[in-house]
Amino acid sequence: MSARGVAVVTGGPRAALSRMTSRGTGHVIQVGSALAHRGIPLQAAYCGAKHAVHGFTDAVVAELTHNHSDVAVSLVDMPALNTTQFGWVKSNFPEHPQPVPPIFEPEVGARAIADVADVPRRRTWVGEPTAATILGARFAGRFLDWFLAKTAYSGQVETGKPRSTQPANLWEPVAGDHGARGIFSDDAHSFSPQTWAIRHRRPVFSTLALTLAAAVGMTAAAARRR
Repeated sequence: MSARGVAVVTGGPRAALSRMTSRGTGHVIQVGSALAHRGIPLQAAYCGAKHAVHGFTDAVVAELTHNHSDVAVSLVDMPALNTTQFGWVKSNFPEHPQPVPPIFEPEVGARAIADVADVPRRRTWVGEPTAATILGARFAGRFLDWFLAKTAYSGQVETGKPRSTQPANLWEPVAGDHGARGIFSDDAHSFSPQTWAIRHRRPVFSTLALTLAAAVGMTAAAARRR
């Protein structure tokens, strides 16, 4: 937890909340995933865990609201990130596992979290694929069933890279500092227009509002000339 009372956690924020609620201020940021909204093949355990993060967070928010607490809680849903996760994950794949493309560098997610820390928001979707996955799950679930059955198996293996020789981190942490980036930087994006728009939402919204007002004005003027 930082000096400003912001805690970035992937689950179990009880320790942070015990301090924040006693002071009546603070901000918990939960790190979620697009896969909390739509499960995919071969990642049942991961998807289940991320669904749990969402349910847990909603329950905590309701409890804080009931207690009239000023502690803020945010949930930031990530896309596929090029982290070290796929180097030490326990897998039976014959090839090296990979996140489902498109893949983003971890800095894309980090910038989104930093933005939410500065300007708290209840929910934030990071990256265009996250938004597409969540909206698709809401409005085109059956299509996603078919699409993921066709693409998600092959999309999670990298045939051009040898299997990792790192020990798995399932039973205990892997010793040492392995950095933030994985081995997919050749294919990972370091920029997302969607997250850029979130960070610069005021000028973006102002530009959209002015554009809409100008379009309405031109339409009204054209109607009067008829």
